[in-house]
Amino acid sequence: MAQEGKNIALKNWAVFSGIGLQMGLIIFLGNYLGKWLDEQFTLNFLEELITIIAVFLAMFLIVYRVNRINKK
Repeated sequence: MAQEGKNIALKNWAVFSGIGLQMGLIIFLGNYLGKWLDEQFTLNFLEELITIIAVFLAMFLIVYRVNRINKK
């Protein structure tokens, strides 16, 4: 029983450590996409807009994963 609790804790730790990387990657890629679109269409607002959307998407995915872990 104690070993099972350690395995679950280790699995949760691995999931939570990957969440920071996932969030950073989503925001970085959103910013990069916005910058690229601004250059392609000679606009100056897409970088900020897509970066904000990426931040909200990353936050939503984190809340979704945490809620899913809590249900187990």
